[in-house]
Parts: sequence; structure tokens; C-alpha cells
Amino acid sequence: MDEGSDIIDWGHFEKSRAELGPGFIRILAYFREDGAKSLAAIEQAMHDHDTVALVIPAHTLKGEARQFGAEPLSMVAEKIEQTARFCIESHRFPDEMVPDVVELRRLWNRTVELFDKATNPLQSRAPAAGGFGKKVGNQGFGRI
Repeated sequence: MDEGSDIIDWGHFEKSRAELGPGFIRILAYFREDGAKSLAAIEQAMHDHDTVALVIPAHTLKGEARQFGAEPLSMVAEKIEQTARFCIESHRFPDEMVPDVVELRRLWNRTVELFDKATNPLQSRAPAAGGFGKKVGNQGFGRI
């Protein structure tokens, strides 16, 4: 599974899969649900200029992403969390985090796509050559 190795540490992902056993798919579904909520909360907090509201969803997303080997996603969430904490102390809003929140969305979408591909056999199969209802190009097989 080399695809997306810059986004997912597949060794860590497979280790988590083995450790979680039969509950892995259910817990991954929780990650997807909770992560989507966290991301939406982060985006809403940025829109509302609410620094305090950035901390908990960024912290949550950081930990959950790390559990499944999505280190780049985790690192951006951690940067948002730490910057928000600092800005709370200095009583200012972190406008400079807008590009990081945009990157967080991009990484989230790509991470979920890769997780789906790794766990859903229907998504990981290549389409058959020619496809349904089209002329198949292997009619010469077995002919001399």
C-alpha cells in the first residue's frame, strides 16, 4: 500500500487494525464521524473568530488521526490547537491559521479517501477492462 504513504503511515495503520481486531471498522467509522464534526467546528470557529472554540476539536482530531497513522493530518491539527492556545493567552485571534485550516480540510478529505480505499474492497478494486455492456477486447485469447 504505497499509495498515500505521504498522508498515511500504513505500518501504523495496519498495526492499529491488528490491535483493534473486529472493532477496527466500527472505530474507524467513529473517527470519520467525529473527525468530520471536529473539522466543521474548526472551520466554524475560524468563521466566527472564536479562538477558544478551536482548541477542543483540533485536540480531538489530532489524537484520533494519530491513532490511525494519519500523521500529517495530526500535525496540522496540533499546530491549530497550539496556536489557538497561545492566542487565548495573548488575547488575539489567529488569522494566520486560515491556510492551515484549508490544508486541514484537504488532508482530511484525502485521508478519508485513502482509509475508504484500504478498508472497502469495492472501492479498492480496479474496474474491469471494457466495463459492463462494452465490447471486450480479449476476444483473441486462445486463438492462433
